Amino acid sequence: MKAAVIEREYGPFADAERIHGVTFDGTQVWIAAGSHLQAVDPSSGAATRRLPVASDAGTAFDGTHLFQIAGDRIHKIDPADGRVLATIPSPGKGCDSGLTWAEGSLWVGEYRERRIHRIDPATGEILRTIESDRFVTGVTWADGELWHATWEDDQSELRRVDAETGAVREAIALPHGTVVTGLEFDGDGTFYCGGGSSGKLRAVRRPR
Repeated sequence: MKAAVIEREYGPFADAERIHGVTFDGTQVWIAAGSHLQAVDPSSGAATRRLPVASDAGTAFDGTHLFQIAGDRIHKIDPADGRVLATIPSPGKGCDSGLTWAEGSLWVGEYRERRIHRIDPATGEILRTIESDRFVTGVTWADGELWHATWEDDQSELRRVDAETGAVREAIALPHGTVVTGLEFDGDGTFYCGGGSSGKLRAVRRPR
């Protein structure tokens, strides 16, 4: 297993004592901070825009809209003003952790059940379920490959897995005691990892 290379840490941020989810819209990183979504400039590290929407777990961006887990629901959000445009049920019924957009679907982690669901973004219907052997704390896709974050026994990993079987193809270990809550790939070599109760956002280099 490879050791993670943490390139940068951001935060903590005001009014964001805990990070629940992370996504990237091509310009800004968005972190789910419980009572709101907070945008962060990855170049300067400055907190910029914020949207007053419930943000309890994973966050995703489909190229136009944000998606945010709030309790046992997933909200589709207009990033211009924070309006909730649609709502679907979350597959974990409130025990979800991690959210990403890929291949026209939402992919949702179910934390303690150690699995990832592919769901229909319009209805919430579960289209596929992938099993893991560790708690799932974040989900993303990188160059056509599925990755998820894990946390168990004070050890977090980023794992590249087979999107059909869940078999682990590659793993990156973060320093002992480092929690990952939310995972997103920026399309250019960097994973953004939410830092849970540390309130920090970490940029981790994707291995080549």
